[in-house]
Amino acid sequence: MASLAWLLIPLFAAIGAAIWGSWAARDRTQGDISELAGYARFREAMDKADRERQKAEAHSGSDVV
Repeated sequence: MASLAWLLIPLFAAIGAAIWGSWAARDRTQGDISELAGYARFREAMDKADRERQKAEAHSGSDVV
């Protein structure tokens, strides 16, 4: 009976390795696409904020002496 228990340990390890391997090899291209789209939206927002800041600095009267 003890030898059967020792044989079940590698069997469970092999099943666990197969499950982990299939999870690690899954197709993750959808996640990459949404990540890149989010990054593009972030860059557009930062460019817009930078343009607005430059406009505000150009039109402020504090630089006129």
